[in-house]
Amino acid sequence: MERENQFVGQSGAFLDAVERTSRAAPMRRPVLIIGERGTGKELIAERLHRLSTRWDEPLVTMNCAALPETLIEAELFGHEAGAFTGATKQRVGRFEEADKGTLFLDELGTLSMGAQERLLRAVEYGEVTRIGASRPVRVDVRIVAATNEDLPTKAERGDFRADLLDRLSFEVITLPPLRVREGDIAVLSEYFGRRMAAEIGWEGWPGFADHIREQMEQHPWPGNVRELRNVVERAVYRWDDWGNPIGHVVFDPFDSPWKPAAPPLRAEPRGPSAPARESSGPDYDSIADLRAAVDEHERAIVEHALGKHRWNQRQTAKALGLSYDQLRHCIKKHGLGESD
Repeated sequence: MERENQFVGQSGAFLDAVERTSRAAPMRRPVLIIGERGTGKELIAERLHRLSTRWDEPLVTMNCAALPETLIEAELFGHEAGAFTGATKQRVGRFEEADKGTLFLDELGTLSMGAQERLLRAVEYGEVTRIGASRPVRVDVRIVAATNEDLPTKAERGDFRADLLDRLSFEVITLPPLRVREGDIAVLSEYFGRRMAAEIGWEGWPGFADHIREQMEQHPWPGNVRELRNVVERAVYRWDDWGNPIGHVVFDPFDSPWKPAAPPLRAEPRGPSAPARESSGPDYDSIADLRAAVDEHERAIVEHALGKHRWNQRQTAKALGLSYDQLRHCIKKHGLGESD
């Protein structure tokens, strides 16, 4: 599937991000893209490059979180032969590879303070010095960076250089999560579904059953468009009743009665030397009916979470790590809100 063809949507929030991207693209200034995982930050970076005057020059991508800290600077700025153990020959870095083009730095917030300082110098002076070299090399690179972190807050805490943040945020494009892109879940699910149906050789597209479309609209989509694509494509290829609307989706492919159990929590120290701890939990000696006690505890947790989130069921489900359907089942099971 072509990556650029995933750039689909019709909601106001989505179209606003597209418009801001198009306006910023011809500029030579840095752009910072902010968004949750799966919102399409790399697609935005590609659009910024394709619509710029550098479209026929290299677009070089580097995931700052994918490399150990000891290799980040060598990857960014390159090194000379013999600069360190294992450096048997000269190697240009990503800055030199992107000369005259665009350098996309993904997961910017994971850079160490040392790498941030050298990056700041490269952005300010337009030159880089390979590790082990004595002279800098001039480069003409447009920086596009992306993160899912709150960099202004990190800068206030001293965990990110404020001067670097200022340099890289000439324009900031914040991508909306899928859950607030009204109407786009239906558009994207149809788009991904049709393409998957064609890929596996279906003649025509049966669409999704009404209850499946409703389930997808209610799902919180923590993985955003990337998660939606996986859910839709999995549903299409698993569907055996060809010709009828798809009537089943699996939101969590890891959910299985045979999945490995989570490791037990580390036991707290016992005996007379263990620190005293007040307990505000139930009196376990008085519990005669385990199932009733568990139900009572579950009801209290769900009711508390609903109140905390003002009965917004999507937010409550996300906070509790439940699907929307699972939360609805709990509400119905415990009769919550029925007397309101």
